[in-house]
Amino acid sequence: MLKWLVRAIHAQDRSRLEQGFRWLYSFVKPQKKAIAGLLMLSLLASALVLLQPWLTKLLIDNGLLAGDYRTLIQVAIAMVVVGVLGTALAGVNRYLHTRLSGQILFALRTDVYAHLQRLSPSFFGQRRVGDLLSRLDGDVAAIQRFAVDSLFSAVSSIIGLVGALVLLVTLSPTLSLLVLVLIPLEVLWLRWMRRKVEHHARKMRERSADISSFLVETLPAIKFIQSTGQEGRERDRLDGLNSNYLGQLLTLQVTEFFTHAIPGTLTSLTRAAAFLIGGWWVIQGQWQLGSLIAFSTYLGMATGPVNSLLGLYVAIQRMSVSLNRVSELRLTDAEIESPVEPCALPQPLKGSLVLEQVSFAYEDRTPVLNCVSVTFPAGGKVALAGASGAGKSTLIDLLQRHYDPQQGCIRLEGVDIRTLALSDLRRTIAVVSQEITLFRGSLADNLRYARPDASDGEVLKAAYDAQLEALIEQLPQGLGTLLGERGQQLSGGQKQRIAIARALLQQPAILVLDEATSAVDEKTEQQVIAAVDRLFAGRTRILISHRPSTLAGCDHRLLLQNGHLSAIELIPTEVSHAS
Repeated sequence: MLKWLVRAIHAQDRSRLEQGFRWLYSFVKPQKKAIAGLLMLSLLASALVLLQPWLTKLLIDNGLLAGDYRTLIQVAIAMVVVGVLGTALAGVNRYLHTRLSGQILFALRTDVYAHLQRLSPSFFGQRRVGDLLSRLDGDVAAIQRFAVDSLFSAVSSIIGLVGALVLLVTLSPTLSLLVLVLIPLEVLWLRWMRRKVEHHARKMRERSADISSFLVETLPAIKFIQSTGQEGRERDRLDGLNSNYLGQLLTLQVTEFFTHAIPGTLTSLTRAAAFLIGGWWVIQGQWQLGSLIAFSTYLGMATGPVNSLLGLYVAIQRMSVSLNRVSELRLTDAEIESPVEPCALPQPLKGSLVLEQVSFAYEDRTPVLNCVSVTFPAGGKVALAGASGAGKSTLIDLLQRHYDPQQGCIRLEGVDIRTLALSDLRRTIAVVSQEITLFRGSLADNLRYARPDASDGEVLKAAYDAQLEALIEQLPQGLGTLLGERGQQLSGGQKQRIAIARALLQQPAILVLDEATSAVDEKTEQQVIAAVDRLFAGRTRILISHRPSTLAGCDHRLLLQNGHLSAIELIPTEVSHAS
């Protein structure tokens, strides 16, 4: 089955799709018992559907036309029983089908999301968030619908087709030849329309991603848009994107209409021919009326599954677009991986950090760091200065292994950080940056995000140490107050104090404050820094700021400039760099 599906796709995408189908099958396989049960229910449901026209034949020929009222009652009762059983079975089938579909859908989406979590910031810097959302939502759902809905539709169609053909031949082998004329014509037509459907489906997914990207970009910036008076401009942009999407959608629908309209027309012509020939036999007394009606019904039941199976061929093209888009994400290699057998950090942690001949440059750009060697002494308080864009934040990203240096290594407690588990490394080095991330949830939930097992008392203490008591008193439910989307009702200073409290609660060996107090006044900043010094006494603190007041009191001062890291003041540990 897999090989047949793959042959139906463009040769240039075959390798990626083969991997995609194997990935998809890995989520379908664990559900094989549930799938087998649903297939049995589908078989029973199809049998009940096939039974109805035969009961109609008996009702007309053996009951009405034969004048046998007793048979009429028996067949009518049988029809009621079959109808009730079919309705009950359909309800159970739908419930189980929905549950299975949901389980596979969420497993697929979680797997893609988990892979995205492993990718570096540079990947997300090159991608539109709306496009990623479109792939995670629309494309994954399209793959799931194919894997489950199309599977059961195909099985039901095959069962219905085989059953209908058997009954058609039973009623009239001669008229059954009409089906053999119909199927090849439909196959030829659908093969011709396949690429058109695939092309327009791909374009429609792209237009949908354009709208998602627009909304993701502009909704968080509504305040700025209002302040600059550009509401009309953004509405016009959205109207343009909507028009593009609608135009592509209508083009796709027209293409799909003709894709299915021709087979439908052929089916109608075939049924009309069956009525003309069969009707003549009935008039001549060579056939019974009930048999003609049953034959016409079974003819529709035979051509319907044929259309569904051939429609599956078209569905493959649409699904292949989504599978290609999702596979592109899944096959993106993670630049940073945890080692298979990570080393353990020595305990207790003191926060010793050493850079040895570290060089790093973004693609096609001058080096941000050029053969930098420096020691951040354990327990020291280090000021890291440098102009905007000098590479201070990049250095911090290297410490947490969001990137790896192209040359040299970084040692934590004497251990190369590339040999450490990423989770251990990133728990050991906490970063509080200028861009604060808050999630929908309570203030307490956001504070304990990096340490979910923290007690209420520990959360409250960290909040007060970060000078959050005034905010807690203002909130209606205190720590239990919901902050809303990205904490938009909070000031920049309040957000920064929340981030500092979160880091305090995490209790890392190394704390990096990257412009972390830029949004608070100097008095509050002094209180926060004093709390950090008190709570992190004996642990390494790295402060990055343009404020002299923030860097006051640091034991060591480093300047990052032109890819080199040098001491501003005397550092008791060796500092060197190469040009």
